[in-house]
Amino acid sequence: MSAREVPDSQDPSGGRVVPGIDRDCDTDQWSPDLYEGKHSFVWKLAASVVELLAPKPGERMLDVGCGTGQLTARIAESGADVVGIDNSPAMIEEARRHYPQIEFRLADAHDFEFDGRFDGVFSNAALHWITDPNQVVACISRALTPGGRFVCEFGGDGNIRYLVAAIESASHRLLDKPAPHPWYFPSIAAFASVLERHKLDVTQAALIDRPTPLEGSDGLRNWVRMFGQYWLAQIPPDQHEQFFEQVEEISRANLFKDSLWYADYRRIRVIARKTHA
Repeated sequence: MSAREVPDSQDPSGGRVVPGIDRDCDTDQWSPDLYEGKHSFVWKLAASVVELLAPKPGERMLDVGCGTGQLTARIAESGADVVGIDNSPAMIEEARRHYPQIEFRLADAHDFEFDGRFDGVFSNAALHWITDPNQVVACISRALTPGGRFVCEFGGDGNIRYLVAAIESASHRLLDKPAPHPWYFPSIAAFASVLERHKLDVTQAALIDRPTPLEGSDGLRNWVRMFGQYWLAQIPPDQHEQFFEQVEEISRANLFKDSLWYADYRRIRVIARKTHA
């Protein structure tokens, strides 16, 4: 391997990595079909983030948390040489199926290393799953050539505030114990501090409120099925329907409008450059 990668079906410690939740889990909890079928907004709303990356022909680019590869392919359309990494075997398999001409590797954002450096590193809707921001940003910084750019967007401070509150409340009722959300939703100041610690100078940063409609009358529960495995794995399967009903009941006042469910997204968007020092 030219990069230190996660071998198929396991991470360097011997278990499967589930981003931001359990790095020793032995199952891959991502569903490419549900992701592409009901949650395509994850990449469709990120076209402008690729524009901020501004990849050029001949440049070497890395997509961290590439999922099923739609944005990796968008980067490749520029003529750049791009590699996509993700720690879900199912997602990588689907990305390779869709875009066989692009290189995709199974790798953990907390622990990757390439032989050469990249002109740019890109990440969309992935970094809120990480467990150790310093470790991830250190890998990204090492991957960049001096002067190279890092462009990312992910869940920021206050992201899905109402949805998280509903899920935590419903899970507490069923589990009889608190189960706080596992995600990393930093403020601009907190994330900028991590970047600067690893020689990445922030040139642009914003928090963007983006209420996003969810497809169908079952949109909210499909969102929880896709992204809420942390709680579903703890709740007995025969109580999942009760859990979904309670989440919908608690969320309805804030997240159901004009016959549609919404996810109350708030994104942090950052551009940074690797210092020459």
